[in-house]
Amino acid sequence: MAFIKNIATAATDSELVLQYRNTGNLNVLGTLYNRYMDPVYGVCLKYLQDPDEAKDSVMLIFEELVTKLKKYEVSNFRGWLWQLARNHCLMKIRSDKKRPVNVDTDLVYLADNWHPDNELQKEALMNDMEYCLEQLPGEQQKAVRLFYLEEKCYKEIAETTGAELKKVRSFIQNGRRNLKICMEGQAGKQQTL
Repeated sequence: MAFIKNIATAATDSELVLQYRNTGNLNVLGTLYNRYMDPVYGVCLKYLQDPDEAKDSVMLIFEELVTKLKKYEVSNFRGWLWQLARNHCLMKIRSDKKRPVNVDTDLVYLADNWHPDNELQKEALMNDMEYCLEQLPGEQQKAVRLFYLEEKCYKEIAETTGAELKKVRSFIQNGRRNLKICMEGQAGKQQTL
């Protein structure tokens, strides 16, 4: 048995992925995942900010691997695992209603002297946001609305729009950048008034 164990630990990630896909042997998957458990814990701790939640997530990610590794073609296991861990944590954060929501500072530009002390200022900002959203090209606008306002994940957006995952990611990134530029322009107009 020790001979088989040594072969498994000497195998590359790609060989272990292939072996797991062919046999479904959880020991092989465990050997592969064990190589990256500490860094996966680090990723989870970074996003979740709670050691116990991070430990739980490490185990939940392993459970996800059991099915997802058979389902998807993985050429770079390490990179794919980082993305899986990151997405797992982001989905956990989104689904946890008790967790405080962090505002994406790249999404909304606020002038240094702006304080939402009264309803008129809040309403003006929301009007500017809606105006800028409407200025986005169709695909970007739909992807940004689905992601930020309806809190859909990339996969759900891809299914809704019929676009590829890479396109969805591009639409959201470009839409967010264009929205920020427009909001900065709107804030500049408000200051000159």
